[in-house]
Amino acid sequence: MGFKCGIVGLPNVGKSTLFNALTKTAAAQAANYPFCTIEPNTGEVAVPDPRLDSLARIGKSQQIVPTRLTFVDIAGLVRGASKGEGLGNQFLANIREVDAIAHVLRCFEDGDVTHVENRIDPVADAETVETELMLSDLDSLERRVVPLRKRIADKEVKAQVELMDRALELLREGKPARLVKLAADERRTFDMLNLLTAKPVLYVCNVDEASAGTGNALSDAVAVMAKAQGAGCVVISAAIEAEIAQLSPEEQKDFLETLGLGQPGLDRLIRAGYELLGLVTYFTVGPKEARAWTITRGTKAPGAAGVIHSDFERGFIRAQTIAFDDYVGLGGEAGAKEAGKARDEGKEYVVADGDVLLFKFNT
Repeated sequence: MGFKCGIVGLPNVGKSTLFNALTKTAAAQAANYPFCTIEPNTGEVAVPDPRLDSLARIGKSQQIVPTRLTFVDIAGLVRGASKGEGLGNQFLANIREVDAIAHVLRCFEDGDVTHVENRIDPVADAETVETELMLSDLDSLERRVVPLRKRIADKEVKAQVELMDRALELLREGKPARLVKLAADERRTFDMLNLLTAKPVLYVCNVDEASAGTGNALSDAVAVMAKAQGAGCVVISAAIEAEIAQLSPEEQKDFLETLGLGQPGLDRLIRAGYELLGLVTYFTVGPKEARAWTITRGTKAPGAAGVIHSDFERGFIRAQTIAFDDYVGLGGEAGAKEAGKARDEGKEYVVADGDVLLFKFNT
């Protein structure tokens, strides 16, 4: 099960530098001119989770296998992208393929790094990109809804048109489609509309080194905007993270302590992206490996089993389930069983974050 988070933003805000640090590669060329990134670069990153170390130690696992996210570095966008300006058409096509958007905003002053609009204003930058996405969604919906209105007698079509109208109302007011209020049974139909502004957004404030730990006035303004838009927000210094990515784990720790930072900003970014996508983690533990598995929040036990192998889902019988705290606190599976904390769950069980699972199934 793959989950993609697209890294977007105006040119020269630090997208490719951030991508390189995330993936610990130089796959994305970083240069001081617009459209340096043309073809989207893709890289997988491990989701940091200290719980795995505890599980592996208790389970005497030979190997630790973290869960992963895919990040896609997408070409910089400029005003007029919705009409094909710059690399607009390609940008919009690439962004439709991701599950969430990490929107990098320049929150630092540097006379040596040009800004495509010759000013440093991350809120205005965010509005530029969001406006282009809204215009694209507006054009798409207005074209698609017209023929559907002629088939309004069809129950499914009627439900779809009603959702489109609710999204159109917001878009015409200059608001993103992710603010549409949905009932649980409407989510699937709404997602099928594949609207750019319906995707969850995480604003990534790229600050200078001195502001890496506390942020600055520019990133504070972004945080206020993010809250109003129902988006996430994280502060990071792409330049620092690029340096950290080149160091050994021991050197990273010393470097972070020197800067007064508790953990790499990338760890916070990855976790924020994970949460943005509405994902949770469950674990399997054995002598061979302790492994993390990614599922969407609300997934039932058979669906969680299917992430490992489709046969597990088809032949699902039950799942032995131990909460992470119980597994660690009671010294593993045997201790949890003895204390009555290992329970068998059936097909309707909704897997919780941190569950340690052992599936029983028929092949």
